[in-house]
Amino acid sequence: MKKYWSFFRIRFIHGLQYRAAALSGMVTQFVWGTMEILLFRAFYEASPESFPMEFPALSTYVWLQQAFLALYMTWFWEAELFESITTGNVAYELCRPVRLYNMWFTRGLAVRLSKAVLRCMPILLFAWLLPSPYGIALPGDLTTWFFTLVSMVLGLFFVVAFGMIVYMSVFYTISSQGIKLIVTSLSEFLSGAVIPIPFLPDEIRRLVSILPFASAQNVPFRIFGGGLTGHDMYISLMGQAFWLIVFLIIGRAMERNALKRVVIQGG
Repeated sequence: MKKYWSFFRIRFIHGLQYRAAALSGMVTQFVWGTMEILLFRAFYEASPESFPMEFPALSTYVWLQQAFLALYMTWFWEAELFESITTGNVAYELCRPVRLYNMWFTRGLAVRLSKAVLRCMPILLFAWLLPSPYGIALPGDLTTWFFTLVSMVLGLFFVVAFGMIVYMSVFYTISSQGIKLIVTSLSEFLSGAVIPIPFLPDEIRRLVSILPFASAQNVPFRIFGGGLTGHDMYISLMGQAFWLIVFLIIGRAMERNALKRVVIQGG
């Protein structure tokens, strides 16, 4: 365990060095979040009673989405990992006295957390200072904060586990481009990153809610905004834990099976 913690610290500190990239990313997220909220505001003013979320809850959802984009964006891939598999450089990783899956999982956590640490606080502060209903609405009880934190951790682990399945799939293919395009398009829509899941038609919403990708940002952000409470909240949390375990098992099985017959540079 100590070796993975050391590797986590190295990758986390390495990620904190990219401050200029974080600054440019924050500016982009400020503008994008503002544009998205104003766009929804126009629709709300046209028909205020036909939307499944109150506007302050929607604003909170959007700003949380922007603040923690680095944690839950399923379109973020480490090109270095894909390249190491396709070029055969993964052989150097296999020589280390650690399990490949565990090392890459730790790396994924460290990279995402380092990016989020650099960006989240300024965005959250900016959103908190905005006038209602355009800013972020803070929950008034500690229970909501607690379950939001639990759900965020489960969601982060789920996203990293999902990424590991994609990385491991490259052992079975020649190129990673097709896989990345397909899973990115599907996961972004099904996780509520494009349109919040409550805005989907009822039949589609019920289906999407039980799919694994709804266990990412959808659950913690809606708990924080008050959209998920009581029985529905507990069901959603159990769904997160279930899909996390399933994806961990699938990823480890793919790694174990791939390394049994891996061929590196024709050797």
